[in-house]
Amino acid sequence: MKMILSAVTVFMAGCTGQRWTLFVACFGAALVGCLTAESNVSAKQPNVLILYGDDLGFGDLGCYNAKSKIPTPNLDRLATEGMRFTDGHSSSGICTPSRYALLTGRHHWRDFHGIVNAFGGSVFKPGRLTMAEMLKSSGYHTAAIGKWHLGWDWEAIRKPGAKKFGEGRNAGWGPEAFEWDKSIPDGPLAHGFDHYFGDTVINFPPYCWIQDDKVVRAPSAIMDTSKWKPIKEGNWECRPGPMDADWDPYQNIPTTTERGVEFIKSQADQDKPFFLYFAFPAPHAPIIPNDEFDGKSQAGPYGDFVVETDDACGKLLSALQESGQAENTIVIFTADNGPEKYAYARDQKFGHWSAEPLRGLKRDIYEGGHHVPYIIKWPGVTQGGQVSDALVSQIDLMATLAAALEFDLPDDSAEDSHNLLPLLTGETDKIRTTHIHNTRENAYAIRHGDWLLIDSKDGYQSGRDQGWEERHQYPADDGQPVELYDLKNDIGQRRNLADQHPAKVVEMQKLIAKIREQGYSAPRLAEETVR
Repeated sequence: MKMILSAVTVFMAGCTGQRWTLFVACFGAALVGCLTAESNVSAKQPNVLILYGDDLGFGDLGCYNAKSKIPTPNLDRLATEGMRFTDGHSSSGICTPSRYALLTGRHHWRDFHGIVNAFGGSVFKPGRLTMAEMLKSSGYHTAAIGKWHLGWDWEAIRKPGAKKFGEGRNAGWGPEAFEWDKSIPDGPLAHGFDHYFGDTVINFPPYCWIQDDKVVRAPSAIMDTSKWKPIKEGNWECRPGPMDADWDPYQNIPTTTERGVEFIKSQADQDKPFFLYFAFPAPHAPIIPNDEFDGKSQAGPYGDFVVETDDACGKLLSALQESGQAENTIVIFTADNGPEKYAYARDQKFGHWSAEPLRGLKRDIYEGGHHVPYIIKWPGVTQGGQVSDALVSQIDLMATLAAALEFDLPDDSAEDSHNLLPLLTGETDKIRTTHIHNTRENAYAIRHGDWLLIDSKDGYQSGRDQGWEERHQYPADDGQPVELYDLKNDIGQRRNLADQHPAKVVEMQKLIAKIREQGYSAPRLAEETVR
C-alpha cells in the first residue's frame, strides 16, 4: 500500500483533463483491490493447533524410529505433510515446567523447577505474557482442552477452617472442603484462554470435569481406584482427594477428543482465527488404553495407549480437513518430556525402547528426558516431507508465532524464544546453537553446537537401571564430576569425554552461568543490548 501511494504522488503531478479522469478510475479500482487483498490477508491469519503429548518418548512414533513396535499412522502422516525435527527439545524433563516454557517462551528454571501439586497455585506471575494472551490480542479465539497442570487459585473456593485428612502422600482434602459452585480463579481463563475444558490433571484431584472456570458436576466422594476398571500397566499414581462419584478416567481421551472436534468444527464459519492448545493426558500414567485399542501395538498397554493417542490426533486432524480449515491451520505436535520409568521394563519385555536411540527418561537431563518428537505442518510455509536436524526448542514457538503475526514482543516476555520462521521457510538450516536442559535445581545440562555438558556427576534424576545399561552396552560410571559428550558422534551418550577436553568443560560451564545470570537468551534481546 505504501508503495502504491508513493507512486501516486509522483504520477498526480502530471495529471490533467482526460488523463486525470482515467487515473481516478484506475487508481480507484486498484485501491479497492489493494484494500480487499489486505482485508483477505487479515481474515486469513492462520489458525494454530498445538497437540501436546504427555510422557511420550522420542522413539515411540514410527516416523522417528523404524524399530518402533507402536503403529502411529496419523502422526506419521502429519510428519510427511510438514517438517519433522530430529533435534527438538522441551525445557524440562517434567510436566509443569515444560508447559510453562512452551506457553511463555521463557525457560522454566528462571522461575521454578518442580510441578504444581494437587490443588497448587498458578505458576504464572502477574504480567507474564502467554502465547494465548498474545494470540487473543491479535484477534484469535483461544481455547485449551485437556491437561492444564499449571495451577489454579483453589484457596479462593476452599471453605474457611477446612482441614485435610490423612498424612504425607496420603493426605488430601475432602469434597466438603470446597464451595464447588464458585468460579475457580487464576486458571486458563486468567491467562489468555477464552475457553477451557478438561480435568486439569488426570491423576490429581479434583476428579471431575472443569468447564471454563467451574466444575461441571460437584465432587461428592473421595477418590477410590477400586471403583474403576483395573489398571492395565504400572500403577494408578493418583493422589487422594475429591471425586465425582461417577468419575471414569478411561473416558478422558474420548471425551476431550470429542470436545476438540466440536471446537474445531465450530470455528469454520467464524470471523476470527482460532488457537487450540490440546494437551493429552497420555501416555502418562495411569496407563489406561480403552478396550478397543488393546493389543493394537506390540509394546504392551503403554503402546496401546500411544495408539489411542495417535487415533485421537487423527480425529482432530480429520475435523480440520472436513471443516475446510486444514490449509489455513498451523499444526504443531510435540510432547512435554520423555517416557516414564516403566520404559525400562517395557524394553526388557517387548524389545521396545521408548527413547530410542537416546539415553535417559522422564526427569533425566540425559537426552531421553527432554529430546522429544517435534513436528510442524504450516501450509504455505513448510514443504511436506521436510526433515530438519536443527536444534530447536518448544520455547521457540512464542517468537515464531509473534513474527508471523508481526506482534512486537515486549522486552520482558519470551526472553528465551528464537524465531524459527527462517528455518521453516528454508532460508537457513540453523537458528539455535545453545539450549539449557534442567529438571531439578542445581543439576543443569547445556547443549552448545554438537557438544553436550552435563554439569553434574551424571544425568539421571529418577534412578539408574543397570540392567538396561548392560543390555545396551553402556560402560560403568567413570567417577568424573561432570560428563561431556559429542552428540554428533555419540547421540546415545556412551563416551564421557570430559577428561579429554577440560577446556571445553570450563567454556560450557561459563556459558551456563552467563545465560542464567543475564536473564535472557533470545537473539532479539541480545541485539537490543548491543545497541
